[in-house]
Amino acid sequence: MTFDEIVSDYILEYRDDARAEMDTFRRERSRASAIRRAALCEFPDGKRHPHQYLIPQRLLELAEERLQAAARSLAGARDFDALHEIIKREIGSVHGIGELMVYDIAHRIGAYLGKFPTRVYLHRGTKEGAAVLGFHGLTLDPVVLPSAFSRLTPAEIEDCLCIYKKNLRGAPGRSRRNSGCGVAGRQRRCVLGRL
Repeated sequence: MTFDEIVSDYILEYRDDARAEMDTFRRERSRASAIRRAALCEFPDGKRHPHQYLIPQRLLELAEERLQAAARSLAGARDFDALHEIIKREIGSVHGIGELMVYDIAHRIGAYLGKFPTRVYLHRGTKEGAAVLGFHGLTLDPVVLPSAFSRLTPAEIEDCLCIYKKNLRGAPGRSRRNSGCGVAGRQRRCVLGRL
């Protein structure tokens, strides 16, 4: 698949579900309920998100407790990067909570607060996809990616790099630039489950 084909396939197969999931957080009735659902990693029907289904309930409840206590700080974050840092500070040191969970919770709470990523956060499958393109580090400025990715938001790029990491290996024109979970094909996405 070319980069254009990968991006087009992502848009066709995954974009609507991704946006629908974030819309459920945007529409939460209160900040406390958005934090609760985000930290407990729940879909609106109460089912656990596949990214966090192996994390013990007690850890999710601890994450919620810590984030509820930091609710004012979360709401006052100037942008997504600051929100992510607050969440990382509050729960990132808890054994069993990793980079992916910190990002996922920040993305969910950010949807409620209207704060969205402007950089691509690299963790788990996303990090693997970025490495195929020659990128390493904690985040990536989307403008350094091949132009096909400009059709996606940074959060969608994060998702796409994860889902299509194996497809990227064979993409014509693959970049070898260097800077500071998912599955390939049409299996359900790494970041979002079907709603």
